[in-house]
Amino acid sequence: MDFERVDIRKTTPEEMIEAFKMNELIFKLNHTMPNTDEYTGLLKELFGKNLSENAMIMPPIAGAAFNHMKIGNNVFINSNSLLMARGGITIEDNVMLAANVQLLSNNHDEYDRQVLLCKPIHIKTGAWIGAGASILPGVTIGKHAIVGAGAIVTKDVGDYEVAVGVPAKIVKTLDKDKFDD
Repeated sequence: MDFERVDIRKTTPEEMIEAFKMNELIFKLNHTMPNTDEYTGLLKELFGKNLSENAMIMPPIAGAAFNHMKIGNNVFINSNSLLMARGGITIEDNVMLAANVQLLSNNHDEYDRQVLLCKPIHIKTGAWIGAGASILPGVTIGKHAIVGAGAIVTKDVGDYEVAVGVPAKIVKTLDKDKFDD
């Protein structure tokens, strides 16, 4: 799949208004007590119908284009997450993201910094992303896979695989028979 190219110089006034609204919501969210009705309301306003009812997102968060994200059931996203979703981010059910995880579905063109290169990130059911890991554009993390702390993932991680390091490499495959599903 090729990168989608987005020239940010061509942002419409309506898109700018939406971006400012998201920035305001993020600020409010990051300064509101978690697990309160007010916090839940802000999450719903920020993510809309793309957030499952029982997902837990701990503040602070940062990022852009949250309307390009889909978050499944029983997802836990710990604090200090950077969610750059312009290329699209899908997080399936029962996924855990530790603190300081970066999901980066877009990057800048190396010759024209005003152009974003966007590719979706897909994190499948039951995956676990360790603290400080970075998932780069176009990467899929497989079912029940594990990404170790501090890893930088530039290529897909298959179902039940464990990836660690910079750049991340597969070091182990988990026994799929030990999972309930």
